[in-house]
Amino acid sequence: MDYRRLGNSGAVVTAYCLGTMTFGAEADEAASHRLLDDYFAWGGNFIDTADVYSAGASEEIIGRWLKQRPTEAKQAVIATKGRFPMGQGPNDIGLSRRHLNQALDASLARLGLDHIDLYQMHAWDALTPIEETLRFLDDAVSAGKIGYYGFSNYVGWQIAKAAEIAKARGYSLPVTLQPQYSLLVRDIELEIVAACQDAGMGLLPWSPLGGGWLTGKYRRDETPTGTTRLGENPARGMESYANRNAQERTWAIIDTVADVAKTRGVSMAQVALSWTAARPAVTSVILGARTNEQLADNLAAAKLVLSEEEMARLSEISQPVVADYPYGAGGTNQRHRKMEGGR
Repeated sequence: MDYRRLGNSGAVVTAYCLGTMTFGAEADEAASHRLLDDYFAWGGNFIDTADVYSAGASEEIIGRWLKQRPTEAKQAVIATKGRFPMGQGPNDIGLSRRHLNQALDASLARLGLDHIDLYQMHAWDALTPIEETLRFLDDAVSAGKIGYYGFSNYVGWQIAKAAEIAKARGYSLPVTLQPQYSLLVRDIELEIVAACQDAGMGLLPWSPLGGGWLTGKYRRDETPTGTTRLGENPARGMESYANRNAQERTWAIIDTVADVAKTRGVSMAQVALSWTAARPAVTSVILGARTNEQLADNLAAAKLVLSEEEMARLSEISQPVVADYPYGAGGTNQRHRKMEGGR
């Protein structure tokens, strides 16, 4: 796999990252370890987790795997997150110094590490002053507990504010943002991508297959069944079948991905992943495979390079749907459309 800088840092990661939200839930420990083995056999080196994934079980499973695989552990770049509740108390949540100090130490213990490469704030905390969070993160870098830090699910003004305060105060700077991003969900291009580029931050897209929609597993007017995520719960979050099925844009994108995949003789997932990995500011695309077969198919995207014509075709059909102003034809998005073919 290709190697890329972790945002504006000196660390290097592979273009595809192994997401581990399924570890301890949809994948038991043995299955999780097989996924890790296969990912590293493909040349991957970047693992993403979070303290809330399976209430800490994901980090524990990774920690035991790292202990059993010292060679791979030496090369692994480990990312985790803190912010969401890990207890019932009022201070068991958020981005305060008190909570993050406990959350970081607990993550280090579960992972069996004395240092985490990338520590990410899982979401914005409106209660805690951003200065308090940034000072904690700078102290954690100075103490050697973390190498770098980043954010997840932040919007443009939050990214800009945090980056500028960190710069003004001489703190370590954020290096990454982990947002939802795919052919189906491109709204981050309206402001968030630009904010990250301005701050020198790389993108780590999650849900690059749109919760499975971009693999071709779902059909028009046919409610999902079986062992797929929407088969188990058709109303599941942002991936809701009723919501996506009602949008003609969804099917236009899926049809185009299917056509490109057929022409190239590859899977739809590989086309969708290759498009995302080639987008501006993207550092590493997070894969959320549940089985080794899914993982192998996803990782094969590393060998696929879409042509300029294919990239343009996919980008045009998946343009974000926005109001006319300020992001539509009368504002920022007009410039975005003109620049699309010239990147």
